[in-house]
Amino acid sequence: MHVQERSRILFRFADLLEKHNDEVAALETWDNGKPYEQAANVEIPMVTRLFRYYAGWADKIHGLTVPADGPYHVQTLHEPIGVAGQIVPWNFPLLMYAWKVGPALACGNTIVLKTAEQTPLSAMYVSKLFLEAGLPPGVLNLISGFGPTAGAAICSHMDVDKLAFTGSTNTGKIVLELASKSNLKPVTLELGGKSPIIVCEDADIDLAVENAHSALFFNQGQCCCAGSRTFVHERVYDEFVEKAKARALKRVVGDPFKKGVEQGPQIDGVQFKKILSYIRSGIESGATLESGGDSVGSKGYYIQPTVFSNVQDDMLIAKDEIFGPVQSILKFQTLDEVIRRANASRYGLAAGVFTKNINTANTLTRALKAGTIWINCYIVFDAAIPFGGYKMSGHGREKGIYSLSNYLQVKAVVTPLENPAWL
Repeated sequence: MHVQERSRILFRFADLLEKHNDEVAALETWDNGKPYEQAANVEIPMVTRLFRYYAGWADKIHGLTVPADGPYHVQTLHEPIGVAGQIVPWNFPLLMYAWKVGPALACGNTIVLKTAEQTPLSAMYVSKLFLEAGLPPGVLNLISGFGPTAGAAICSHMDVDKLAFTGSTNTGKIVLELASKSNLKPVTLELGGKSPIIVCEDADIDLAVENAHSALFFNQGQCCCAGSRTFVHERVYDEFVEKAKARALKRVVGDPFKKGVEQGPQIDGVQFKKILSYIRSGIESGATLESGGDSVGSKGYYIQPTVFSNVQDDMLIAKDEIFGPVQSILKFQTLDEVIRRANASRYGLAAGVFTKNINTANTLTRALKAGTIWINCYIVFDAAIPFGGYKMSGHGREKGIYSLSNYLQVKAVVTPLENPAWL
């Protein structure tokens, strides 16, 4: 297909997404439990923006003319990698779909995508919109199923040329192993995190409290880059804890379709029980329970917004990815100390820094080992901003110009020049 037609299809699809924004958002809420207002006003518009972004890239993907020694003309071609196998998680079903499908189609690939077994509906709905937008049948292929069967089949298949996976670090290891045992297909991985937020003594405390709250509790805490280790300088620690507790107590938990609800249910019973077990672990290990600590009501998988203070680095709630509404607040004294402690994690997905000092901000942005550093803000996303992690948070980057290389092969073409005397 000519690249201009590829671009037109992606633009038409984005227009259809915008037209059906409310239906798609409702499917996300039914499937996932996230607040409808979050899905309708934030997430689906972000998905639409992302597809328009990659529609703009489709006719701008090209190689280079390369100077080389001797009488040769050298050029590089950027070609589609082929069949892209993609596996997306349940926490942001359609947003993760967009992060993978957008660049893959812009680069001219075909796709076999597996949805999470908990959340298949929105992907099915919007994939039908792709047909309406003019995408040829067979280019985007959607399957639903479980990881050990459907997911493993994609990872192991010899005719799948590239893998992109978002999910847990443990499952990412399995994906990488299966890919290496088949045809050594390249793999991009966007995995777990235990992201630190550092609140310095000169920070705007109210700003830091609200951002740290959103960073952790957004999407019921089911976010890979959740700010799940909040380091607060000892001089402002008590003030921060009191305000963080007060904000958590005000958080509205309930039916995600009701207006004003900030937090819906967790994804399923397995995750619900896991989160409650971590809360019990925090209490038993000596952390101070400031708010929450239990389920909400007798129906559904609702958990109280939970805040722990006096958390120590060796506690499970400070080490493991809980993936739930559990905020851990730790105390620090010096910049060198907090850098060391923030980096003392097997993860490195994101971090947040709250300070009014540009030198402190610059020091921390360069010292912290994470793929995204937010300064005096958090969970700010855009189609053009790359996202990915250091260490066991994954390989490669999604979104922005950086994601295009995930779906392209680079071919060098060398041709002798017949009359090289002028060189």
